[in-house]
Amino acid sequence: MSVRLKIISAIQQIAAEQHVTLPPLEDNLSLHETGFDSLAFAILVARLEDDLGVDPFTISADASFPLTIGDFIKAYENVPA
Repeated sequence: MSVRLKIISAIQQIAAEQHVTLPPLEDNLSLHETGFDSLAFAILVARLEDDLGVDPFTISADASFPLTIGDFIKAYENVPA
């Protein structure tokens, strides 16, 4: 399964657990518009770290949190091996 599909799947699973109704997960969707609160994002990043073995937001001192779904996915796809 690709990184993109793993992230989308994790978002959908957490949304179901947190009772969040997601809009269509398109690359240009603002993370704010997902309906996730800070707890849901923390769960997402923690699960992805467990699944993918990396947290792109802590490996770089100058990392900034992405603004869109597409930016969020790219943060994981562009982690140096």
